[in-house]
Amino acid sequence: MTLAPDQLDAYLAKIGVNQPVSLDHDSLSKLHRAHLMTFTWEALDAFMGWPSSIAPAAAFTKMVKSQRGGWCYEMNGLFGAALDALGFRVTRLCSGVNREILGDAVIGNHLSLRVDLDRPYLAEVGLSDAIVEPVPLAPGPISQRGFDFSIMPTDDGWLRFRNHTRGMAHSFDFRPDYSDEIAISSMLGWLTQDPGSPFTNALAILRHTPNGYVSLKNDCLCRVTADSTTEQRISSADQLADTFATIFHIDVPPYEGVWEKIQTIRGEATT
Repeated sequence: MTLAPDQLDAYLAKIGVNQPVSLDHDSLSKLHRAHLMTFTWEALDAFMGWPSSIAPAAAFTKMVKSQRGGWCYEMNGLFGAALDALGFRVTRLCSGVNREILGDAVIGNHLSLRVDLDRPYLAEVGLSDAIVEPVPLAPGPISQRGFDFSIMPTDDGWLRFRNHTRGMAHSFDFRPDYSDEIAISSMLGWLTQDPGSPFTNALAILRHTPNGYVSLKNDCLCRVTADSTTEQRISSADQLADTFATIFHIDVPPYEGVWEKIQTIRGEATT
């Protein structure tokens, strides 16, 4: 899965990065960070029941041509397609968020990326609040911007990426050579349509900042750094629209409908 030359040019212009001269770790890191600082992680489509796709071409239209963000399938999908178009060796990894808790039933609910350079690297722009630069795909501790992560082997032969202690997703499991597009496609339907999906029952949006990130879960706006967390409540549809535009830099015209669903969820939670 790759981008056409004109799409690649548009993508690079969007993230503000020139085409790299060499395909090395420095170039990959620069692209990785620029992608995360440009695009907002958001699962609005699943929350609102809007159409969603795992195809990088669809993510390109949504995120580059329009003023929207994306979730793991789109964030990592678009990034992987751009890397492939640049000449990087990219493998799409079929992963499972919270597999340590929920078991193999969740395999395919997350897409991650392996990029082979001098050694394999984990490129991960789709786990919302995790790493901002690629890391060696090998067991060990990871520290970025004061947040602590790790990759450790599991007892059954997988690798587990463990998020920082404030992370929305605690962990995801993957194998360095495991790709399964059928499993990913199958999980897309459940995540976007099933009442049991965490994304159909709660609004989740996140954008990285230089020293942390800002997130929105339903009507709770949260700013997080390695040392602090502050919260603020969104109190109206107009404030929600302003938050979309000025903090998350996404254009969501039917914001009144989003606010109505948030209010419905809040009402159900208090009854």
